[in-house]
Amino acid sequence: MRVKVGEFVIFQKLKASTHPSVRAKNIHPARHGDTYYYSIDKLWKVVQVSNDKIEIETRRGKRQWLDKDTPLLRKAGLMDRVFSRDRFF
Repeated sequence: MRVKVGEFVIFQKLKASTHPSVRAKNIHPARHGDTYYYSIDKLWKVVQVSNDKIEIETRRGKRQWLDKDTPLLRKAGLMDRVFSRDRFF
């Protein structure tokens, strides 16, 4: 994926919990238990780009490196920015 510094990206984080949050998507119950598997969209800003990795920053300032080719990462489109404007910087 081609991204530039300053662009916003969305990472689909996979989680498991007994109580999925309000923003949870694709909720599936565990086969033998009380837990649920689901995904959450994390909205991050690109801080640095290298050959095969990108550094992202959360709203609270945490930084993390991700592979550019991960299928769980995508650019934030116009509709994402409109409907989730309170979750971006």
